[in-house]
Amino acid sequence: MKHAPYAQVQATWPRQGRHILAHFDATSIDVYQAYRPAIAQYAVAQQRFGGEFSYARMSWIKPNFLWMMYRSGWAQKEGQERILAIRLPRAFFDDLLRAAVPSTFDPARFSSRDAWQEAVQHSDVRLQWDPDHAPDGGTLSRRALQLGLRGETLRRYGEQQAISITDITDFVHAQAANLRHGEASLRVPDERVYLPEASAAQAVGLDG
Repeated sequence: MKHAPYAQVQATWPRQGRHILAHFDATSIDVYQAYRPAIAQYAVAQQRFGGEFSYARMSWIKPNFLWMMYRSGWAQKEGQERILAIRLPRAFFDDLLRAAVPSTFDPARFSSRDAWQEAVQHSDVRLQWDPDHAPDGGTLSRRALQLGLRGETLRRYGEQQAISITDITDFVHAQAANLRHGEASLRVPDERVYLPEASAAQAVGLDG
């Protein structure tokens, strides 16, 4: 994974609005998940999810590294001790964006609560825009995207679509230690604003 000084990359990020910050190239994009060791070890060894991983519940993916760090407490929270970077095809990720339905009613997108609830029932992908967070956990004006996957879409994600699954916990621990010396010592994945295809951007309400 290509990484860079936090001070360098954060200077290029929008300060507010709905944006997808991610590490990506022309054909792939990384997302992050946190798991207990048994699930992470199976996923890395088999390059797919199985074993103690449950396909019966919703699983959330996050393209933003620091949002994953906030949620996992830098891999210190129980059940989130191992951080995985899952590389996905951009085409698949964009398909997830197109299929995503907000977790809460959005009157700008749905004519009624009934229409929204029907869309929720028929989609395997949930969308949430949550406050992004600084390395020290402080809340920012910018919003961070996460996607919840279930059903057949989760199966495709977990068993078929991963280009690679990498355990980056050692990197996370090293950066947590660096952060104790101040943000100037912190390195993060080289994340930029990700621009999906227009239909996918419109589906999740990205800001220009």
